[in-house]
Amino acid sequence: MTNDVPNTEDDDDIHLFHEAVKGARPVAPKRILHAPKKPKPIPRQLIRDEQQALVDSLSDNYIPAHELESGEELLYLRDGQSPVILSKLRRGHWVVQAHIDLHGLISDEARLYVSEFIADCKKRGLRCIRIVHGKGLGSRNKEPVLKHKLRNWLMQKDEVIAYAQARQTDGGSGAVIVLLKA
Repeated sequence: MTNDVPNTEDDDDIHLFHEAVKGARPVAPKRILHAPKKPKPIPRQLIRDEQQALVDSLSDNYIPAHELESGEELLYLRDGQSPVILSKLRRGHWVVQAHIDLHGLISDEARLYVSEFIADCKKRGLRCIRIVHGKGLGSRNKEPVLKHKLRNWLMQKDEVIAYAQARQTDGGSGAVIVLLKA
């Protein structure tokens, strides 16, 4: 079927529309363009200050009032805490929720890494962590350098309730399990 006859119904609709709007004028848009919001400034000085505070919070020259070391095994319990906490920590009562490895780091790097790690764990509400310091087999004198420094660093952190040498399955004399305040 061919459609040679023009459709007069559509033409009538178009004509009526044009008659209805013949005196109309287009409305000028009245949009208010808002400038994009500026991003919040990055508190660079605050970040630098916090990093420096973390570095300064741990000293290599800290001498503790008392320590609970038996031979080469690392043990520490903050004053006022029950000895039961330390025995539970040594037996693996708490599940290790996070860990870091200090292998290959120099003392200053390790100190900052430990401070940041403990601060992050505290923010995340973690209680039991493992820090692998190594056995010193790769050091110059074949003695653990970071092991002894880590002991002093941890005693200086208020967040640390206790720490103990890790069980053999968790790293033995090359790692320490740390219990943090809730």
